[in-house]
Amino acid sequence: MAFHFYEPAKGHGLPHDPFKAIIAPRPIGWVSSLDDQGHRNLAPYSFFNAINAAPPMLAFSSYGYKDSVRNVEATGEFVWNLASRELAEAMNRSSASVDPEVDEFELAGLTPVPGEVVAAPRVAEAAVAMECRLCQVVHLHSADGEPTNAWLTIGEVVGVHIDERLLVDGIFDTVAAAPIMRAGGPADYFGIDHDDLFKMERPG
Repeated sequence: MAFHFYEPAKGHGLPHDPFKAIIAPRPIGWVSSLDDQGHRNLAPYSFFNAINAAPPMLAFSSYGYKDSVRNVEATGEFVWNLASRELAEAMNRSSASVDPEVDEFELAGLTPVPGEVVAAPRVAEAAVAMECRLCQVVHLHSADGEPTNAWLTIGEVVGVHIDERLLVDGIFDTVAAAPIMRAGGPADYFGIDHDDLFKMERPG
């Protein structure tokens, strides 16, 4: 095999950075929060994932100290909302760069619902939402110890909302939930399909 090799600090030499395409598709951290004055915020983050099971934890990384990070640090809570194919356009509208006092719920035409455990609102139209309490906000540093312009926010899941139509014999139907995931191109997203399913038992 012939390999294209590059050192990221020296540039990739390609039309589009392949890093995000290789680590892909990536689930979307659609994060809702409140600031300390009660203003709502809703924003998607493509560097996001589940990072622990017991207790359950989620994490999203923000390039720049954005409103979501500021709000979570101020209030200690946030909600993750499932970005589905049906809500893709609304999710995209909520990504607009607007002033902190602008309500992205209104901007995206979505309905805020107060949490059961936290005050931060969830997206009523989202089939799944997870209420979270802040564990840590980590200012990321490079390998040589230099601070970057990125912040990792980690939250413990303290409440989960699931549309009961997605529970089939008690099992969550991932395909029916129609999650969308960020891919590598500048505007690329993926869904999932039953044809992509395969099973593999872990070795004993």
